[in-house]
Amino acid sequence: MTTTTEKPQDQKTGWFSKFLATVEWLGNLLPHPITLFALFCVFIIVFSGIAQYFGMSVPDPRPVGSSGREADGVIEVISLFSGEGLRRIVAGLVTNFTGFAPLGTVLVALLGVAVAEHSGMLSAAMRSLVMGASKRMVTVMIVFAGVVSNTASELGYVVLIPMAAMIFHSLGRHPLAGLAAAFAGVSAGYSANLFIGTVDPLLSGITQEAAQLLDPDYLVGAEVNWYFMIISTFLIAVMGTFVTEKIVEPRLGPYNEAEASIDLGEQKVDEVTAQEKKALRMAGLTFLILCALLALTVVPDWGVLRNQDTGGVKNSPFLKGIVAYIFITFAIPGYVYGRVAGTMKTDRDVIDAMSKSMGTMGMYIVLVFFAAQFVAFFKWTNLGTVMAVKGAVMLQTLGLDGPEVFVFFILLCGMVNLTLGSASAQWAVTAPIFVPMLMLVGFAPETIQAAYRIGDSVTNVITPMMSYFGLILAVAARYKKDLGIGTLIATMLPYSMVFLLGWTLLFYLWVFVLGMPVGPGAATYYNP
Repeated sequence: MTTTTEKPQDQKTGWFSKFLATVEWLGNLLPHPITLFALFCVFIIVFSGIAQYFGMSVPDPRPVGSSGREADGVIEVISLFSGEGLRRIVAGLVTNFTGFAPLGTVLVALLGVAVAEHSGMLSAAMRSLVMGASKRMVTVMIVFAGVVSNTASELGYVVLIPMAAMIFHSLGRHPLAGLAAAFAGVSAGYSANLFIGTVDPLLSGITQEAAQLLDPDYLVGAEVNWYFMIISTFLIAVMGTFVTEKIVEPRLGPYNEAEASIDLGEQKVDEVTAQEKKALRMAGLTFLILCALLALTVVPDWGVLRNQDTGGVKNSPFLKGIVAYIFITFAIPGYVYGRVAGTMKTDRDVIDAMSKSMGTMGMYIVLVFFAAQFVAFFKWTNLGTVMAVKGAVMLQTLGLDGPEVFVFFILLCGMVNLTLGSASAQWAVTAPIFVPMLMLVGFAPETIQAAYRIGDSVTNVITPMMSYFGLILAVAARYKKDLGIGTLIATMLPYSMVFLLGWTLLFYLWVFVLGMPVGPGAATYYNP
Protein backbone atom coordinates (compact mmCIF):
# COMPACT_ATOMS: atom_id res chain seq x y z
CA MET A 1 0.00 0.00 0.00
CA THR A 2 2.82 2.39 0.92
CA THR A 3 4.72 1.65 -2.27
CA THR A 4 1.63 2.24 -4.40
CA THR A 5 0.87 5.67 -3.00
CA GLU A 6 4.48 6.89 -3.00
CA LYS A 7 5.44 5.98 -6.55
CA PRO A 8 3.77 8.99 -8.21
CA GLN A 9 5.30 11.29 -5.58
CA ASP A 10 8.79 9.89 -6.20
CA GLN A 11 8.47 10.93 -9.83
CA LYS A 12 8.54 14.59 -8.85
CA THR A 13 12.36 14.58 -9.13
CA GLY A 14 12.60 12.01 -11.93
CA TRP A 15 13.02 12.32 -15.67
CA PHE A 16 9.32 11.78 -16.34
CA SER A 17 8.33 14.68 -14.10
CA LYS A 18 10.90 16.87 -15.83
CA PHE A 19 9.49 15.84 -19.21
CA LEU A 20 5.96 16.72 -18.10
CA ALA A 21 7.16 20.04 -16.70
CA THR A 22 8.83 20.80 -20.04
CA VAL A 23 5.63 19.99 -21.94
CA GLU A 24 3.60 22.22 -19.67
CA TRP A 25 6.19 25.02 -19.93
CA LEU A 26 6.24 24.84 -23.73
CA GLY A 27 2.46 24.78 -23.87
CA ASN A 28 2.22 27.84 -21.64
CA LEU A 29 4.58 29.70 -23.97
CA LEU A 30 2.09 29.34 -26.81
CA PRO A 31 -0.54 32.05 -27.19
CA HIS A 32 -4.24 31.23 -27.47
CA PRO A 33 -4.99 29.32 -30.72
CA ILE A 34 -6.95 32.30 -32.03
CA THR A 35 -3.98 34.60 -31.43
CA LEU A 36 -1.75 31.94 -32.97
CA PHE A 37 -3.76 31.95 -36.21
CA ALA A 38 -3.71 35.75 -36.34
CA LEU A 39 0.09 35.69 -35.95
CA PHE A 40 0.37 33.01 -38.63
CA CYS A 41 -1.63 35.20 -41.01
CA VAL A 42 0.77 38.12 -40.45
CA PHE A 43 3.75 35.80 -40.90
CA ILE A 44 2.40 34.43 -44.20
CA ILE A 45 1.85 37.95 -45.55
CA VAL A 46 5.41 39.03 -44.70
CA PHE A 47 7.09 35.75 -45.65
CA SER A 48 5.28 35.57 -49.00
CA GLY A 49 6.74 38.96 -49.89
CA ILE A 50 10.25 37.77 -49.01
CA ALA A 51 9.80 34.46 -50.84
CA GLN A 52 8.56 36.14 -54.02
CA TYR A 53 11.44 38.62 -53.91
CA PHE A 54 13.92 35.74 -53.91
CA GLY A 55 11.96 33.86 -56.62
CA MET A 56 10.93 30.84 -54.52
CA SER A 57 9.32 28.26 -56.84
CA VAL A 58 9.07 24.54 -57.64
CA PRO A 59 8.20 22.53 -60.77
CA ASP A 60 4.49 21.70 -60.86
CA PRO A 61 4.18 17.90 -60.40
CA ARG A 62 0.65 17.78 -61.82
CA PRO A 63 0.11 16.46 -65.36
CA VAL A 64 -0.15 18.95 -68.22
CA GLY A 65 -3.74 20.12 -68.59
CA SER A 66 -4.65 19.53 -64.95
CA SER A 67 -7.02 22.00 -63.30
CA GLY A 68 -5.06 24.83 -61.70
CA ARG A 69 -1.74 24.04 -63.42
CA GLU A 70 0.14 27.03 -64.78
CA ALA A 71 1.04 27.00 -68.46
CA ASP A 72 4.79 27.21 -67.74
CA GLY A 73 4.65 24.25 -65.33
CA VAL A 74 6.11 26.23 -62.42
CA ILE A 75 4.52 26.99 -59.04
CA GLU A 76 5.73 30.35 -57.78
CA VAL A 77 5.11 32.00 -54.43
CA ILE A 78 2.75 34.95 -54.79
CA SER A 79 3.24 37.89 -52.45
CA LEU A 80 0.45 39.27 -50.29
CA PHE A 81 2.85 41.95 -49.06
CA SER A 82 1.87 44.29 -51.84
CA GLY A 83 -0.92 46.56 -53.03
CA GLU A 84 -2.50 43.73 -54.98
CA GLY A 85 -2.17 41.44 -51.96
CA LEU A 86 -3.83 43.98 -49.67
CA ARG A 87 -6.71 44.41 -52.09
CA ARG A 88 -7.20 40.64 -52.21
CA ILE A 89 -7.13 40.34 -48.42
CA VAL A 90 -9.70 43.10 -47.91
CA ALA A 91 -12.01 41.80 -50.66
CA GLY A 92 -11.85 38.18 -49.44
CA LEU A 93 -12.05 38.66 -45.68
CA VAL A 94 -15.76 37.88 -45.44
CA THR A 95 -15.98 35.19 -48.12
CA ASN A 96 -12.96 33.38 -46.66
CA PHE A 97 -14.97 33.03 -43.46
CA THR A 98 -18.41 32.26 -44.84
CA GLY A 99 -17.03 29.89 -47.47
CA PHE A 100 -14.87 27.91 -45.03
CA ALA A 101 -16.10 24.33 -45.46
CA PRO A 102 -16.26 23.23 -41.78
CA LEU A 103 -18.24 26.23 -40.54
CA GLY A 104 -21.75 25.52 -41.77
CA THR A 105 -21.51 21.74 -41.56
CA VAL A 106 -20.46 21.76 -37.91
CA LEU A 107 -23.15 24.24 -36.89
CA VAL A 108 -25.89 22.27 -38.68
CA ALA A 109 -24.79 18.98 -37.10
CA LEU A 110 -24.62 20.61 -33.69
CA LEU A 111 -28.24 21.77 -33.92
CA GLY A 112 -29.39 18.16 -34.03
CA VAL A 113 -27.01 16.97 -31.31
CA ALA A 114 -28.18 19.88 -29.12
CA VAL A 115 -31.76 18.57 -29.07
CA ALA A 116 -30.63 15.06 -28.10
CA GLU A 117 -28.34 16.42 -25.40
CA HIS A 118 -30.66 18.98 -23.79
CA SER A 119 -33.62 16.59 -23.80
CA GLY A 120 -31.55 14.28 -21.60
CA MET A 121 -31.49 11.45 -24.14
CA LEU A 122 -27.70 11.19 -24.43
CA SER A 123 -27.18 11.28 -20.67
CA ALA A 124 -29.86 8.63 -20.06
CA ALA A 125 -28.47 6.42 -22.81
CA MET A 126 -25.00 6.66 -21.33
CA ARG A 127 -26.18 5.85 -17.80
CA SER A 128 -28.29 2.97 -19.10
CA LEU A 129 -25.35 1.54 -21.04
CA VAL A 130 -22.86 1.68 -18.16
CA MET A 131 -25.11 0.92 -15.19
CA GLY A 132 -26.82 -1.92 -17.00
CA ALA A 133 -23.50 -3.76 -17.48
CA SER A 134 -22.51 -6.73 -15.31
CA LYS A 135 -19.60 -6.30 -12.87
CA ARG A 136 -17.45 -8.33 -15.22
CA MET A 137 -18.25 -6.07 -18.18
CA VAL A 138 -18.35 -2.72 -16.41
CA THR A 139 -14.84 -1.64 -17.46
CA VAL A 140 -15.30 -2.42 -21.13
CA MET A 141 -18.71 -0.72 -21.15
CA ILE A 142 -17.26 2.42 -19.52
CA VAL A 143 -14.51 2.67 -22.14
CA PHE A 144 -16.98 1.87 -24.92
CA ALA A 145 -19.46 4.48 -23.63
CA GLY A 146 -16.62 7.00 -23.48
CA VAL A 147 -15.80 6.44 -27.14
CA VAL A 148 -19.43 6.69 -28.23
CA SER A 149 -19.92 9.84 -26.13
CA ASN A 150 -17.51 11.65 -28.45
CA THR A 151 -20.53 12.38 -30.63
CA ALA A 152 -21.24 15.07 -28.05
CA SER A 153 -17.83 15.34 -26.39
CA GLU A 154 -18.78 17.62 -23.48
CA LEU A 155 -21.22 15.01 -22.22
CA GLY A 156 -18.47 12.43 -21.89
CA TYR A 157 -16.23 14.74 -19.90
CA VAL A 158 -18.91 16.25 -17.71
CA VAL A 159 -21.16 13.22 -17.11
CA LEU A 160 -19.42 9.93 -17.84
CA ILE A 161 -16.01 10.50 -16.24
CA PRO A 162 -17.32 11.51 -12.77
CA MET A 163 -19.95 8.75 -13.03
CA ALA A 164 -17.32 6.10 -13.86
CA ALA A 165 -15.33 7.02 -10.75
CA MET A 166 -18.49 6.70 -8.62
CA ILE A 167 -19.36 3.31 -10.14
CA PHE A 168 -15.89 1.89 -9.51
CA HIS A 169 -16.02 3.14 -5.91
CA SER A 170 -19.45 1.58 -5.37
CA LEU A 171 -18.03 -1.75 -6.61
CA GLY A 172 -15.13 -1.62 -4.15
CA ARG A 173 -12.63 -0.80 -6.89
CA HIS A 174 -10.30 2.18 -7.06
CA PRO A 175 -12.32 5.21 -8.27
CA LEU A 176 -9.33 6.67 -10.12
CA ALA A 177 -9.19 3.51 -12.23
CA GLY A 178 -12.79 4.13 -13.30
CA LEU A 179 -12.01 7.77 -14.00
CA ALA A 180 -8.96 6.75 -16.05
CA ALA A 181 -10.94 4.19 -18.07
CA ALA A 182 -13.62 6.74 -18.95
CA PHE A 183 -11.07 9.48 -19.66
CA ALA A 184 -9.20 7.11 -21.99
CA GLY A 185 -12.37 6.27 -23.93
CA VAL A 186 -13.60 9.85 -24.20
CA SER A 187 -10.29 11.54 -24.95
CA ALA A 188 -7.57 9.11 -26.08
CA GLY A 189 -10.18 7.35 -28.22
CA TYR A 190 -11.51 10.66 -29.53
CA SER A 191 -11.47 9.71 -33.21
CA ALA A 192 -13.12 6.31 -32.83
CA ASN A 193 -16.91 6.04 -32.89
CA LEU A 194 -19.84 4.10 -34.25
CA PHE A 195 -21.51 7.30 -35.39
CA ILE A 196 -20.52 10.33 -37.41
CA GLY A 197 -20.44 13.33 -35.11
CA THR A 198 -19.70 17.04 -35.19
CA VAL A 199 -15.91 16.59 -35.37
CA ASP A 200 -16.10 14.67 -38.66
CA PRO A 201 -17.39 17.49 -40.90
CA LEU A 202 -15.01 19.84 -39.10
CA LEU A 203 -11.89 17.81 -39.94
CA SER A 204 -13.05 16.73 -43.40
CA GLY A 205 -13.72 20.36 -44.32
CA ILE A 206 -10.17 21.33 -43.37
CA THR A 207 -8.83 18.28 -45.24
CA GLN A 208 -10.78 19.28 -48.34
CA GLU A 209 -9.42 22.83 -48.23
CA ALA A 210 -5.88 21.42 -47.94
CA ALA A 211 -6.38 18.85 -50.73
CA GLN A 212 -7.65 21.56 -53.06
CA LEU A 213 -4.29 23.32 -52.82
CA LEU A 214 -3.10 20.53 -55.11
CA ASP A 215 -6.34 19.35 -56.72
CA PRO A 216 -8.98 22.14 -56.89
CA ASP A 217 -11.81 19.68 -57.58
CA TYR A 218 -11.10 17.22 -54.77
CA LEU A 219 -13.98 16.66 -52.33
CA VAL A 220 -13.76 15.13 -48.85
CA GLY A 221 -17.02 14.19 -47.11
CA ALA A 222 -17.73 13.87 -43.41
CA GLU A 223 -18.11 10.09 -43.76
CA VAL A 224 -14.68 9.34 -45.26
CA ASN A 225 -13.23 7.74 -42.09
CA TRP A 226 -16.40 6.00 -40.91
CA TYR A 227 -15.34 2.37 -41.51
CA PHE A 228 -12.03 2.87 -39.73
CA MET A 229 -13.77 4.70 -36.88
CA ILE A 230 -16.17 1.78 -36.33
CA ILE A 231 -13.48 -0.89 -36.17
CA SER A 232 -11.35 1.42 -34.00
CA THR A 233 -14.18 1.70 -31.47
CA PHE A 234 -13.96 -1.97 -30.58
CA LEU A 235 -10.16 -1.96 -30.53
CA ILE A 236 -10.09 1.04 -28.15
CA ALA A 237 -12.66 -0.65 -25.88
CA VAL A 238 -10.53 -3.80 -25.68
CA MET A 239 -7.21 -1.97 -25.23
CA GLY A 240 -8.70 0.44 -22.69
CA THR A 241 -10.08 -2.46 -20.64
CA PHE A 242 -6.73 -4.28 -20.77
CA VAL A 243 -4.75 -1.23 -19.62
CA THR A 244 -7.24 -0.46 -16.84
CA GLU A 245 -7.42 -3.95 -15.37
CA LYS A 246 -3.85 -5.16 -16.01
CA ILE A 247 -1.76 -2.00 -15.58
CA VAL A 248 -3.55 0.99 -14.02
CA GLU A 249 -5.71 -0.67 -11.36
CA PRO A 250 -2.93 -2.96 -10.00
CA ARG A 251 -0.59 0.06 -9.87
CA LEU A 252 -3.12 2.11 -7.91
CA GLY A 253 -3.70 -0.72 -5.44
CA PRO A 254 -6.53 -0.87 -2.88
CA TYR A 255 -8.31 2.42 -2.32
CA ASN A 256 -8.04 4.19 1.02
CA GLU A 257 -11.09 6.42 1.57
CA ALA A 258 -9.05 8.60 3.94
CA GLU A 259 -7.37 10.02 0.82
CA ALA A 260 -10.64 11.57 -0.39
CA SER A 261 -11.25 15.30 -0.15
CA ILE A 262 -15.06 14.91 -0.02
CA ASP A 263 -17.58 12.81 1.85
CA LEU A 264 -17.89 9.80 -0.44
CA GLY A 265 -21.03 8.68 1.36
CA GLU A 266 -22.94 11.56 -0.24
CA GLN A 267 -22.11 10.40 -3.76
CA LYS A 268 -24.61 8.50 -5.81
CA VAL A 269 -25.25 7.80 -9.46
CA ASP A 270 -28.81 8.52 -10.54
CA GLU A 271 -30.56 5.37 -11.68
CA VAL A 272 -32.33 5.39 -15.04
CA THR A 273 -35.99 5.83 -14.13
CA ALA A 274 -38.85 3.87 -15.64
CA GLN A 275 -39.97 7.00 -17.49
CA GLU A 276 -36.48 7.49 -18.92
CA LYS A 277 -36.34 3.84 -20.02
CA LYS A 278 -39.67 4.23 -21.80
CA ALA A 279 -38.44 7.43 -23.45
CA LEU A 280 -35.25 5.69 -24.57
CA ARG A 281 -37.25 2.85 -26.13
CA MET A 282 -39.42 5.31 -28.05
CA ALA A 283 -36.38 7.31 -29.15
CA GLY A 284 -34.66 4.09 -30.27
CA LEU A 285 -37.74 3.03 -32.25
CA THR A 286 -37.87 6.47 -33.88
CA PHE A 287 -34.18 6.19 -34.78
CA LEU A 288 -34.74 2.80 -36.45
CA ILE A 289 -37.71 4.12 -38.44
CA LEU A 290 -35.65 7.09 -39.61
CA CYS A 291 -32.79 4.80 -40.64
CA ALA A 292 -35.21 2.62 -42.60
CA LEU A 293 -36.68 5.64 -44.39
CA LEU A 294 -33.23 7.02 -45.17
CA ALA A 295 -32.12 3.61 -46.45
CA LEU A 296 -34.95 3.69 -49.00
CA THR A 297 -33.38 6.79 -50.52
CA VAL A 298 -30.02 5.16 -51.17
CA VAL A 299 -30.06 1.32 -50.97
CA PRO A 300 -32.41 0.48 -53.90
CA ASP A 301 -31.20 1.14 -57.41
CA TRP A 302 -33.99 3.70 -57.77
CA GLY A 303 -32.96 5.55 -54.60
CA VAL A 304 -33.39 9.27 -55.15
CA LEU A 305 -30.20 10.12 -53.27
CA ARG A 306 -27.90 7.88 -55.30
CA ASN A 307 -25.53 9.43 -57.82
CA GLN A 308 -27.85 10.21 -60.73
CA ASP A 309 -25.01 10.01 -63.27
CA THR A 310 -23.42 6.70 -62.24
CA GLY A 311 -26.25 5.09 -60.27
CA GLY A 312 -23.79 4.37 -57.45
CA VAL A 313 -23.32 5.69 -53.93
CA LYS A 314 -19.91 7.27 -54.47
CA ASN A 315 -20.14 11.07 -54.82
CA SER A 316 -23.89 10.81 -54.29
CA PRO A 317 -26.13 13.42 -52.64
CA PHE A 318 -26.44 10.93 -49.77
CA LEU A 319 -22.75 11.10 -48.92
CA LYS A 320 -22.41 14.79 -49.73
CA GLY A 321 -25.36 15.53 -47.45
CA ILE A 322 -24.39 13.25 -44.56
CA VAL A 323 -24.54 16.23 -42.17
CA ALA A 324 -28.27 16.50 -42.84
CA TYR A 325 -28.67 12.92 -41.59
CA ILE A 326 -26.68 13.69 -38.44
CA PHE A 327 -29.09 16.54 -37.81
CA ILE A 328 -32.21 14.44 -38.42
CA THR A 329 -31.14 11.29 -36.55
CA PHE A 330 -30.24 13.26 -33.43
CA ALA A 331 -32.92 15.97 -33.44
CA ILE A 332 -36.05 13.86 -34.05
CA PRO A 333 -35.26 10.99 -31.62
CA GLY A 334 -34.07 13.62 -29.13
CA TYR A 335 -37.40 15.42 -29.34
CA VAL A 336 -39.34 12.15 -29.06
CA TYR A 337 -37.33 11.29 -25.94
CA GLY A 338 -38.02 14.74 -24.50
CA ARG A 339 -41.77 14.46 -25.11
CA VAL A 340 -42.02 11.03 -23.46
CA ALA A 341 -39.67 11.91 -20.57
CA GLY A 342 -41.34 15.27 -20.02
CA THR A 343 -38.19 17.33 -20.58
CA MET A 344 -39.52 18.87 -23.80
CA LYS A 345 -43.13 19.93 -24.03
CA THR A 346 -43.31 22.46 -26.87
CA ASP A 347 -41.39 23.67 -29.86
CA ARG A 348 -39.93 26.40 -27.66
CA ASP A 349 -37.97 23.77 -25.72
CA VAL A 350 -36.39 22.56 -28.97
CA ILE A 351 -35.55 26.11 -30.01
CA ASP A 352 -34.08 26.85 -26.57
CA ALA A 353 -31.89 23.73 -26.78
CA MET A 354 -30.54 24.76 -30.18
CA SER A 355 -30.04 28.35 -29.05
CA LYS A 356 -28.10 27.32 -25.95
CA SER A 357 -25.74 25.17 -28.01
CA MET A 358 -25.22 27.95 -30.52
CA GLY A 359 -24.48 30.25 -27.59
CA THR A 360 -21.54 28.04 -26.60
CA MET A 361 -20.03 28.20 -30.10
CA GLY A 362 -18.76 31.77 -29.86
CA MET A 363 -15.15 30.72 -29.32
CA TYR A 364 -15.36 28.21 -32.18
CA ILE A 365 -16.74 30.82 -34.60
CA VAL A 366 -13.96 33.28 -33.73
CA LEU A 367 -11.38 30.51 -34.15
CA VAL A 368 -12.84 29.56 -37.54
CA PHE A 369 -12.69 33.19 -38.72
CA PHE A 370 -8.92 33.38 -38.22
CA ALA A 371 -8.31 29.78 -39.32
CA ALA A 372 -10.22 30.49 -42.55
CA GLN A 373 -8.01 33.50 -43.27
CA PHE A 374 -4.89 31.42 -42.58
CA VAL A 375 -5.97 28.65 -44.97
CA ALA A 376 -6.97 31.16 -47.66
CA PHE A 377 -3.65 33.03 -47.39
CA PHE A 378 -1.77 29.74 -47.65
CA LYS A 379 -3.71 28.95 -50.82
CA TRP A 380 -3.33 32.39 -52.42
CA THR A 381 0.42 32.57 -51.84
CA ASN A 382 1.09 28.99 -53.03
CA LEU A 383 3.26 28.53 -49.94
CA GLY A 384 1.43 25.36 -48.94
CA THR A 385 1.88 23.80 -52.37
CA VAL A 386 5.55 24.80 -52.61
CA MET A 387 6.30 23.42 -49.14
CA ALA A 388 4.37 20.24 -49.97
CA VAL A 389 6.36 19.65 -53.17
CA LYS A 390 9.67 20.25 -51.42
CA GLY A 391 8.59 17.98 -48.54
CA ALA A 392 7.49 15.23 -50.94
CA VAL A 393 10.85 15.38 -52.74
CA MET A 394 12.62 15.10 -49.38
CA LEU A 395 10.52 12.06 -48.39
CA GLN A 396 11.31 10.37 -51.69
CA THR A 397 15.01 11.16 -51.28
CA LEU A 398 14.97 9.60 -47.81
CA GLY A 399 13.05 6.61 -49.13
CA LEU A 400 9.99 7.41 -46.97
CA ASP A 401 7.41 7.24 -49.74
CA GLY A 402 5.73 4.01 -48.62
CA PRO A 403 3.23 3.18 -45.87
CA GLU A 404 5.99 3.52 -43.23
CA VAL A 405 5.76 7.30 -43.63
CA PHE A 406 2.53 7.19 -41.62
CA VAL A 407 4.36 5.94 -38.52
CA PHE A 408 6.41 9.14 -38.46
CA PHE A 409 3.37 11.23 -39.37
CA ILE A 410 1.27 9.79 -36.52
CA LEU A 411 4.12 10.31 -34.04
CA LEU A 412 4.57 13.90 -35.22
CA CYS A 413 0.84 14.64 -34.83
CA GLY A 414 0.91 13.16 -31.33
CA MET A 415 3.85 15.36 -30.36
CA VAL A 416 2.26 18.52 -31.78
CA ASN A 417 -0.91 17.67 -29.86
CA LEU A 418 1.03 17.90 -26.58
CA THR A 419 1.28 21.68 -26.95
CA LEU A 420 -1.66 22.48 -29.27
CA GLY A 421 -4.60 20.54 -27.86
CA SER A 422 -7.43 21.65 -30.16
CA ALA A 423 -8.03 19.10 -32.94
CA SER A 424 -9.38 21.71 -35.35
CA ALA A 425 -6.63 24.24 -34.59
CA GLN A 426 -3.88 21.66 -35.00
CA TRP A 427 -5.29 20.26 -38.25
CA ALA A 428 -5.89 23.72 -39.69
CA VAL A 429 -2.18 24.45 -39.16
CA THR A 430 -0.73 21.12 -40.31
CA ALA A 431 -3.17 19.98 -43.03
CA PRO A 432 -2.18 22.62 -45.66
CA ILE A 433 1.37 21.25 -45.50
CA PHE A 434 1.02 17.52 -44.91
CA VAL A 435 -2.08 16.71 -46.97
CA PRO A 436 -0.62 17.96 -50.29
CA MET A 437 2.80 16.56 -49.34
CA LEU A 438 1.52 13.05 -48.76
CA MET A 439 -0.78 13.32 -51.79
CA LEU A 440 2.30 13.93 -53.91
CA VAL A 441 3.87 10.79 -52.43
CA GLY A 442 0.74 8.95 -53.55
CA PHE A 443 -1.71 8.75 -50.63
CA ALA A 444 -5.32 9.97 -50.63
CA PRO A 445 -6.48 12.77 -48.30
CA GLU A 446 -9.00 10.42 -46.65
CA THR A 447 -6.21 8.07 -45.57
CA ILE A 448 -4.01 10.95 -44.43
CA GLN A 449 -6.85 12.31 -42.28
CA ALA A 450 -7.43 8.91 -40.65
CA ALA A 451 -3.74 8.71 -39.70
CA TYR A 452 -3.81 12.26 -38.32
CA ARG A 453 -6.77 11.43 -36.09
CA ILE A 454 -4.81 8.65 -34.39
CA GLY A 455 -1.94 10.96 -33.44
CA ASP A 456 -4.32 13.73 -32.44
CA SER A 457 -6.26 11.41 -30.10
CA VAL A 458 -3.76 9.24 -28.24
CA THR A 459 -1.87 12.05 -26.48
CA ASN A 460 -4.97 13.98 -25.39
CA VAL A 461 -4.87 12.33 -21.95
CA ILE A 462 -1.25 13.23 -21.15
CA THR A 463 -1.16 16.92 -22.05
CA PRO A 464 -2.19 19.71 -19.66
CA MET A 465 -3.03 21.71 -22.80
CA MET A 466 -6.17 19.63 -23.42
CA SER A 467 -9.15 21.90 -22.69
CA TYR A 468 -10.82 19.52 -20.22
CA PHE A 469 -7.65 18.49 -18.40
CA GLY A 470 -8.31 20.88 -15.50
CA LEU A 471 -11.82 19.46 -15.07
CA ILE A 472 -10.48 15.88 -14.95
CA LEU A 473 -7.85 16.92 -12.42
CA ALA A 474 -10.54 18.48 -10.22
CA VAL A 475 -12.68 15.32 -10.34
CA ALA A 476 -9.66 13.13 -9.54
CA ALA A 477 -8.76 15.35 -6.58
CA ARG A 478 -12.07 14.38 -4.93
CA TYR A 479 -10.67 10.88 -4.42
CA LYS A 480 -7.02 11.75 -3.77
CA LYS A 481 -6.67 15.16 -2.15
CA ASP A 482 -2.91 15.53 -2.78
CA LEU A 483 -3.10 14.46 -6.41
CA GLY A 484 -1.08 16.58 -8.86
CA ILE A 485 -0.70 16.92 -12.61
CA GLY A 486 2.23 14.50 -12.72
CA THR A 487 0.28 11.78 -10.94
CA LEU A 488 -2.67 12.08 -13.29
CA ILE A 489 -0.51 12.04 -16.41
CA ALA A 490 1.53 9.11 -15.10
CA THR A 491 -1.75 7.23 -14.61
CA MET A 492 -2.88 7.99 -18.16
CA LEU A 493 0.47 7.42 -19.92
CA PRO A 494 -0.01 3.63 -20.35
CA TYR A 495 -3.23 4.31 -22.30
CA SER A 496 -1.37 6.65 -24.67
CA MET A 497 1.42 4.17 -25.24
CA VAL A 498 -0.82 1.13 -25.80
CA PHE A 499 -3.35 3.06 -27.91
CA LEU A 500 -0.57 4.55 -30.07
CA LEU A 501 0.97 1.15 -30.77
CA GLY A 502 -2.27 -0.81 -31.20
CA TRP A 503 -4.09 1.84 -33.22
CA THR A 504 -1.15 2.38 -35.57
CA LEU A 505 -0.92 -1.38 -36.16
CA LEU A 506 -4.66 -1.52 -36.88
CA PHE A 507 -4.29 1.35 -39.36
CA TYR A 508 -1.47 -0.42 -41.17
CA LEU A 509 -3.28 -3.77 -41.25
CA TRP A 510 -6.66 -2.32 -42.23
CA VAL A 511 -5.38 -0.04 -44.98
CA PHE A 512 -2.24 -1.64 -46.39
CA VAL A 513 -2.48 -5.36 -45.57
CA LEU A 514 -6.20 -5.98 -45.94
CA GLY A 515 -6.62 -3.19 -48.49
CA MET A 516 -9.81 -1.92 -46.83
CA PRO A 517 -11.01 1.67 -47.37
CA VAL A 518 -11.13 3.97 -44.34
CA GLY A 519 -14.67 5.04 -45.22
CA PRO A 520 -17.46 4.86 -47.83
CA GLY A 521 -16.06 5.75 -51.23
CA ALA A 522 -12.71 6.70 -49.69
CA ALA A 523 -9.60 6.10 -51.75
CA THR A 524 -6.37 4.83 -50.23
CA TYR A 525 -4.05 6.14 -52.92
CA TYR A 526 -4.14 9.43 -54.79
CA ASN A 527 -4.05 9.25 -58.57
CA PRO A 528 -4.13 12.74 -60.15
